[in-house]
Amino acid sequence: MKKALWVSLLFFFCFNAVALAAQDDIIGEVKKVKGTATITYDGATATASTGAKVYKKAVLKTSKDSSLSFTLKDNTVLSMGPDSVLSVETFVFVPQDKNLSLLTKMNKGSATYSSGTIGKLAPEMVKIETPDVSIGIRGTYFLVTVNE
Repeated sequence: MKKALWVSLLFFFCFNAVALAAQDDIIGEVKKVKGTATITYDGATATASTGAKVYKKAVLKTSKDSSLSFTLKDNTVLSMGPDSVLSVETFVFVPQDKNLSLLTKMNKGSATYSSGTIGKLAPEMVKIETPDVSIGIRGTYFLVTVNE
């Protein structure tokens, strides 16, 4: 009986720890999808849909004639155009501790960026990398295009 209780408690705490860790990795949400788009996270790829969660280290892809818009927890908005690939490498949003950071990689296609709280409070901590250049954000809105 005691062994069964311990196993049950162990399972309960392990399951909750995994659930909390996954919850901490959620950094945003898909707001709009037109056409076909995917989100790859931790080796699994899923079709992107409105309301889908965006995780740290996620890779978002749009197909030809498709677009996707998502909002991060700090209200940063990224909107991807057709045939685009973007990943969110780093997202730290703890404003009460002044711990703020955003790094995305735009590998292909086009995207617009609209600053959220991180870009307003610590613009020097927002960066967008492309295959050729790293962009430090000092404004609140811009468009980036990466050609193959």
